[in-house]
Amino acid sequence: MIRVAVVGAAGYIGGELLRLLIGHPEVEVAGAVSSRFPGKRVDGVHPNLRSATDLLFCTADEVEDCDAVFLATPHRAAMTQMDRWIGRAKQVFDLTGDFRLDDPEVFERYYGVEHAAPHLLGDFVPGIPELYRDRLGSADLVSVPGCMAVAGVLSLYPLVARDLIEPKAQIDARTGSSGSGATAGQANLHAERSGAMRVFAPTGHRHEAEISRHLGVEAAMTATGVEAVRGVQTLCHATLRPGVDEAAVRRAFREQYQDEPFVRLVAQKRGTFRYPEPKILLGSNFCDVGYAVDAETGRLVTIAALDNLVKGGAGNAVQCLNIRMGWPEDLGLSFTGLHPA
Repeated sequence: MIRVAVVGAAGYIGGELLRLLIGHPEVEVAGAVSSRFPGKRVDGVHPNLRSATDLLFCTADEVEDCDAVFLATPHRAAMTQMDRWIGRAKQVFDLTGDFRLDDPEVFERYYGVEHAAPHLLGDFVPGIPELYRDRLGSADLVSVPGCMAVAGVLSLYPLVARDLIEPKAQIDARTGSSGSGATAGQANLHAERSGAMRVFAPTGHRHEAEISRHLGVEAAMTATGVEAVRGVQTLCHATLRPGVDEAAVRRAFREQYQDEPFVRLVAQKRGTFRYPEPKILLGSNFCDVGYAVDAETGRLVTIAALDNLVKGGAGNAVQCLNIRMGWPEDLGLSFTGLHPA
């Protein structure tokens, strides 16, 4: 049994971390840090945790030494606090964008500020088990990627690894409102968001830099907010190398992910759910991937879907914790999703 703390525990990602960690058989939640609600009951903010915990939110100073800490603070906050948490926990899992890029100049270009701890950028192992499992087994500093980045990377990686596509991809990403966080502003009020399909990043989305980093391809992303609360779906447009056919694409996905506990190939000829659909993945740690090929032109579209708060955030972090501790990867992550939802 290890002791863990969640910082930023009142947010949506923080709530998902608490949900998963409270139910984890090898974990004791020693602290739920919130600057907004210290002393208040956790289930007052996260009502789904009623009867699951009697935890109260606390301040950062009240957290005693623990084995692992999960940072779910706003972007740009973690990098100013990192030295404190590295000294107080054996492992740090950062779920913000602060350590997802390893180049301070690229970080400044995409986040608009100078990095406050550039000396630490190279010390964080990316929290993508499917790509970095060997390194995660001994990692004490882990940076969990963005939700749309995870979906895009997992839908393209088998093809990039086998050199089946040209090194350039256009990613069209759709995300539910929870991706904006629990303190989102006026643009995410129900009256403004309901019924909308809002393009909020037609160019230059920060997750495209992550995809380029992990895959070594030129990635460009457009992101659109849709009416769903949870869920991410990405469509990645690429071009097959000459001579590559659909059979090679399917074989690449099957070979790459046949032993992965949380990545499933979904590319069927017919049926309502013949391609990846985030709706049936809500609450689960699965990422479903699929594809479609235009044999005449060599055009390829890969499709990925996940719950942005789980496989796109908290669940991925817990999966990384399981790897680091040598536990089964699916420990505490066995929820299958809902249908209908």
